[in-house]
Amino acid sequence: MLDPEVTAAPATADSEKKLSGSMQEAINPVQKTSRKAQKMSEQQHSLSSSVFDQSHWQILPVDTSNLNNIEEKINNKTKPVGALGQLEDLARQLALIQQSPSQTTSRIETRIEINKPVMLVFAADHGIAANGISIAPSDVTQQMVLNFLNGGAAINCFSTALGWQMKVIDAGMLSPVSDNARKSASNMLIEQPTGQGTADFSKQAAMTQTQAEQALAMGANIAAQHIAQGSNVLAFGEMGIGNTSSASALLSLICGLSPQRTTGKGTGITDEQLGKKIQLIEDALERVNKVHGTKAFTPQTALMEVGGFEIAQIVGAILETAKAGKSILVDGFIVSVAALIAVRIAPRARDYMLFAHCSAEHAHQQVLAQLDARPLLSLGLRLGEGTGAALALPLLRAAASFYNDMATFESAGVTV
Repeated sequence: MLDPEVTAAPATADSEKKLSGSMQEAINPVQKTSRKAQKMSEQQHSLSSSVFDQSHWQILPVDTSNLNNIEEKINNKTKPVGALGQLEDLARQLALIQQSPSQTTSRIETRIEINKPVMLVFAADHGIAANGISIAPSDVTQQMVLNFLNGGAAINCFSTALGWQMKVIDAGMLSPVSDNARKSASNMLIEQPTGQGTADFSKQAAMTQTQAEQALAMGANIAAQHIAQGSNVLAFGEMGIGNTSSASALLSLICGLSPQRTTGKGTGITDEQLGKKIQLIEDALERVNKVHGTKAFTPQTALMEVGGFEIAQIVGAILETAKAGKSILVDGFIVSVAALIAVRIAPRARDYMLFAHCSAEHAHQQVLAQLDARPLLSLGLRLGEGTGAALALPLLRAAASFYNDMATFESAGVTV
């Protein structure tokens, strides 16, 4: 995680506003060349609506007409009202999502199901990393992807221990993995690079309009594939040296916050590197303002100017998951920035988001405030990879278990 740049509306706290709630072709497990990706891009260009338009996604709001019945079911369990705290809120939201009108059945669901939860870890490189604002060079992105494929990372351990299916997506690394690694990891690796790393956004736009559109479409396709296979809980992780810089720049740009408020030490850079990181983001904001003028920046402009390929693909995956009416378990700072962008594109996507944790990256609290989100965990994590989301899955299972199986006062013969 780490990187900087972008130009935004005057970066002031005054412009901060809270948000509240409310493609078709499956990618093969391993994409052998980028030609298919280019073909997808051309197909997406022919669509009548842009992937950056709310109308493209047609996300239905969560149906709250059955809310009283859901709350009555929770309150009648053998416990004082509210005694299970945030687990009750979690069960309520899961129940609302699973009986929403976007589901194929018209009947009201009486049980919460956690089916085939999948962790999709997107990896890409960032041009901003060449400025030495990370603890590691860009080569480490590919090295960590190989570690994922060999089962050696924290996210692998948590996914195995807690029951996640895990996939790793090359969304735009500088160098693809070797043929040998590709063959040995054919069940885990998905290759759909939008490009070979973004440009240095302190000097120029990170990506083209075509790449930004393509990235959202490709991320959506991955989510749609796993939803079609029966997954109803999707979480997203990321890996990319320099990607906290991109996330910080995106947050500054779309919320009008100063880089001092949106930028932290990521995975552990020095004070000198932090100062340089902030300066590069300020340079980017100045550059973007010169190009676009001082105004509110759209998600499309923000991603083009200072985004990352993995962040953009996660945005598309989030929107597709919401469109399908499935639960989105949001990880830490970088994935939360992607979630914020998704909500700026299609506000109803917020209804389907569950927030796993609050990370040690101080700017994460800014993003959570923008999303009016209350995270489930606060463990001081600052690793990324989807680790915080992975650790929250047992809480979803616990919420489902008490909602489905806990006795009521009447059934247990308890008089209060």
